[in-house]
Amino acid sequence: MHENHLIHEKSPYLLQHAHNPVDWYPWGPEAFRVAKQNNLPIFLSIGYSTCHWCHVMEHESFEDEEVADLLNQQFISIKVDREERPDIDTVYMEVCQSLTGSGGWPLTILMTPAQKPFFAGTYLPKHAQYGTAGLIELLQEVSKLWREQPEMLLHSSEQIAAELQERSAQFHRAAEPSLSLSDRAVRQLQDRFDPHYGGFGAAPKFPMCHNLLFLLRYAARTKNRKVQEMALQTLGHMYRGGLFDHIGGGCSRYSTDRRWLIPHFEKMLYDNALLAYTTLEAFQMTSRSFFRTMAEQTLQYLLRELTSPEGGFYCGQDADSDGKEGAYYGFTPQEIEHLLGPKDSAAFCAYFGITPRGNFEGQNLPNLLDHPLYTEPPAEIESLCKTVYQYRLSRLELHLDDKILTSWNALAIVAFTKAYTVLDDVRYLEAAQQAHAFLQRHLRTADSRLLVRWRAGEAAYPGQLDDYAYYAWALLELYHTTFDFSYFDEAVTLATTMVHSFFDNQHGGFYFYASDAEQLLTRPKEFYDGALPSGNAVATLVLVRLAALTNEPDWRTYADLQLRFLAGNIADFSMAHCFALLALEEALDPPKSLLCSTVGSVPSEAQPFLRKQPIHILVKNTNNAPALEKIAPYTANYPIPANGVMYYLCRNGACLAPVEQLEQLKEML
Repeated sequence: MHENHLIHEKSPYLLQHAHNPVDWYPWGPEAFRVAKQNNLPIFLSIGYSTCHWCHVMEHESFEDEEVADLLNQQFISIKVDREERPDIDTVYMEVCQSLTGSGGWPLTILMTPAQKPFFAGTYLPKHAQYGTAGLIELLQEVSKLWREQPEMLLHSSEQIAAELQERSAQFHRAAEPSLSLSDRAVRQLQDRFDPHYGGFGAAPKFPMCHNLLFLLRYAARTKNRKVQEMALQTLGHMYRGGLFDHIGGGCSRYSTDRRWLIPHFEKMLYDNALLAYTTLEAFQMTSRSFFRTMAEQTLQYLLRELTSPEGGFYCGQDADSDGKEGAYYGFTPQEIEHLLGPKDSAAFCAYFGITPRGNFEGQNLPNLLDHPLYTEPPAEIESLCKTVYQYRLSRLELHLDDKILTSWNALAIVAFTKAYTVLDDVRYLEAAQQAHAFLQRHLRTADSRLLVRWRAGEAAYPGQLDDYAYYAWALLELYHTTFDFSYFDEAVTLATTMVHSFFDNQHGGFYFYASDAEQLLTRPKEFYDGALPSGNAVATLVLVRLAALTNEPDWRTYADLQLRFLAGNIADFSMAHCFALLALEEALDPPKSLLCSTVGSVPSEAQPFLRKQPIHILVKNTNNAPALEKIAPYTANYPIPANGVMYYLCRNGACLAPVEQLEQLKEML
């Protein structure tokens, strides 16, 4: 069987292409050396292993001898896994969006050996069809131009590179942070809200749970029930459709239709971590058991299907099974009757809308669209779902992308820590702590730097902003939940590295990759939210919390500069920066701060109450006092009592008289 230069890579995506007739190279010096030596343009293809359209383009073109011959003779071909190298993906996705107005995967770039692009697109069929450019025709035309008029392509690439660098330099605006930015974002979301099915705008509809989290917290601050209901309805409608997997739990990446019925079927760790976190917050605010059920089904999916034996979380599951998108999730009434028998199958099919006509390519995606909003399955249906789930596992198989990414695992830690806080189920804390232990063992270097991914015994690629920002956030959440000082100490260390390696001390804003990492065509500052919250937004939240927890001027300076940077650059379209607004709201309307001073640990009877409070908490005891006083020098002024605990509650620089009893503290809060 043919092998190309990808055969020794660890990425599941690159290994999927290791036997293509295309002579793929991984991104690296060898590919660029060969391109320069042979004076050939570069064909860059970026995707990920659970991407449906990546599979389509592979089958149509990259497994095709005609395409392979053209690429091998006239180009140097490079494959990149966007989840391993989000820095490369970010730089060239910006090229695609700038040139075409849109983006997506597979991302297709043609560029010079100097890495300067002159063409960008996404999926391309082998031959032109329905107004879409064909890959063969494109490659032939570019190959001819490269031979006969190379100056045309070189000039275009220089222009594009110059424009990108100019755009990267323009985000130096600063403004005074204001809660009016949140008001503007809410109005923009209200204008796009779908009152019938929830969500915002037309199809396709993405979960974008950080937007819903922002709406929930905005509603809590302003006591605006209509805003809260937008978020709650959206979560409820997402659950009703086929976007949510009613058999195995968890949600797919997005819905192709307005009703959330037909998803794009790949399931990603980050979507489900954010969904669990947000539905837990909805449960906290409303006490509706529906949201608890939705969160627990999502978390159980992560534990059951995306957890490695060592406790790290895998990236996700494929959209395709047996070469067909969504086949894993569809059923016919006859299939269900054969499995469950006439009586149970009738109940199951009636409950989930499974009919002879079908709702997806002759099959049925189980859904609750015929039920009222916030419907929870009765016990007998839950029991039948377990039987159908086991059958589904044996019937078809989904490809699992078993990379373990630092940033996405950090989001999972945040979600499971929140679950322990809200639900008091120690299994969730154990899952968070096991994932943390995995990252500590495998994805931190001896000098406390982070790496991007681990797979098959190998960790690789210098950590990027999302890795540091998300992980520092996760550590602060673990500290707030457990009061274990080691998490706080580690968060401060990571945030210090993040500032030193990524921060623009002159204008504010964090660069996507570190100052000592491989330098690409541009060094962007990405601050808009996509399917994930931007690293800049999460980094802002970390800075705001460290400034509040430590009272140190340096953290306050960094936080203020970052907030002014964001305020100056997100005003035009605030709804695209909802996580940044969460950080901004926490800075402008800060929660109370509590210092617990005690000989040992916080009393066990106080811990469940304290971890549920939306306040900043520090715990000082005889074991951590010297280290804590280095991080937060003001704590030296708070003595440790001879026994018991002393609670010091403050807000906006004003401290109340200390109290010793938990009941007294509850009254003050």
